[in-house]
Amino acid sequence: MTTFPVVLVRGSGDVASAAAHLLFRSGYAVLLHESPQPSATRRKMAFTDAVFEGQAWLEDIQARRLDDPAELIATLEAHQFIALTVADFDEILKEISPAVLVDARMRKHSQPETQLGLAPLTLGLGPNFVVAQTVDVVIETGRGPDLGRVIRSGASAPLTGEPLSMAGHSRDRYVYAPAAGIFQTALQVGDSVRQGQVIAEINGQPLTAPLDGVLRGLTRNGVPVTVKTKVIEVDPRGAQAQVSGIAERPAKIAQGVLEAVQAWFKRG
Repeated sequence: MTTFPVVLVRGSGDVASAAAHLLFRSGYAVLLHESPQPSATRRKMAFTDAVFEGQAWLEDIQARRLDDPAELIATLEAHQFIALTVADFDEILKEISPAVLVDARMRKHSQPETQLGLAPLTLGLGPNFVVAQTVDVVIETGRGPDLGRVIRSGASAPLTGEPLSMAGHSRDRYVYAPAAGIFQTALQVGDSVRQGQVIAEINGQPLTAPLDGVLRGLTRNGVPVTVKTKVIEVDPRGAQAQVSGIAERPAKIAQGVLEAVQAWFKRG
């Protein structure tokens, strides 16, 4: 068990990584927890590849994968990089005993489990979280004027609307897994693609680019996925395409997380 406060962030996608990045930069000991084979697509906008490669950089901060509890505690105390682990979640809770738990897995279509009591302060990011029922505090992640708002009573907005439009394209920028299986691709995030080009396959079924552009998101080669998992995202903006770094929406959500965490520590 650590003798200093730790913020445990669940997930390693772009939103989780933006939150971890800002919390770490603000002086907090931050631990990312992820599954052994995450299907996250925006991997150059996140720390996800540390799961597979042992380390990953996001802007000016590094994350390193560590699964031994003793190493994790020493790393968190040293505060030289963000620690990421895929160790058993219950064991991590027991060994680390975080002061704050942030569920940033962004599982938009599933009902989040109750996480009250897993840490003195629990935060939920995304739809379906309800204050005092699933977590202590909710952070709004829906686009609009409330993006990043700290919610201390009630729930986040329901999942509605289309994804961000880029050059006139929104939902059609994405490809979803047509079946469960192993995602296989020889391409990389940042590669240019043409409409109709084969990008990947699942169980021998080809997945093609929905339009011309640059691969903004691409699930890692060899990762198993379930049906309807988002696996490909194309940015059609050409030279203006953003495929790396922290985007505006995750940055705004991260600000809300930091605000909630700072307020809680200040009160306590």
